[in-house]
Amino acid sequence: MNVTLENSFPMPASAQTTWLLLQDIEAVAGCMPGARITERTDPQHYKGTVAVKFGPASMSFRGEVEVKEIDATNRTLRLVGKGTDSTGSSGAAMDLTARIEAGNETSCSLVGHSVVSMSGKAAAFGGRMMNSVADQVLKQFAANFAAKVQAMQANAPGTPPASGGSAGAAPPSQLNALALAWGVFKDWLKSLFSAKKA
Repeated sequence: MNVTLENSFPMPASAQTTWLLLQDIEAVAGCMPGARITERTDPQHYKGTVAVKFGPASMSFRGEVEVKEIDATNRTLRLVGKGTDSTGSSGAAMDLTARIEAGNETSCSLVGHSVVSMSGKAAAFGGRMMNSVADQVLKQFAANFAAKVQAMQANAPGTPPASGGSAGAAPPSQLNALALAWGVFKDWLKSLFSAKKA
C-alpha cells in the first residue's frame, strides 16, 4: 500500500540557516519522534531505528537511509529509506524530497513530498488511517525541527532573533501518543461528517 504526502511548514529562521540544519541527517533524525541514527557507514548511508509506543503496544523498525541527492542551489534534499519491524511481519519504505523556500531574514518554509509504502501487518491500517497517522507524526517532527532551527537562528551572527517560540526546547524522544490519538480521532470525525453531508 502506498501513501503520498505533501506538506509545507513555516520555519522561524532564514532559508540558509534552515538549509544548514536540513543537511545534518543525524540532527534531522533526532527531530523525528522515536527515530535514532545508530550508524553512519559513509556520508550517504545511515542505519537507524524508529520506535513508536502507543499505550501498552509498541512497534520498532530497523532500517537504512540513503542520501540520494543534495542540491545546494535549490536547497533540496532527497532521501530514500527502508526497514522492517523487529518481528519481520511489517515493512516500510519512504522516498522523501524536502526543499527550503525562502521567506525573509527570519522565516522560510520547509516543503516536503514523500511516498510511503507499507507491507505486512502495518498495511492493514488502510490508506485513510495511514494518512492521518503520518500527518500527525509530521506535525510533531516539524515542531521539533522548528525549535532546533530557531535556536540556530538565535545564535547566528548578525541576524535578528526570531520572535516567540521556545528556542532551547529539546525535542521529545518518543512519539507523543496522546497527541497522535487525538489528531487521528479528529480526522476520523471530520471524514465521518463529510461522508454524511455528501
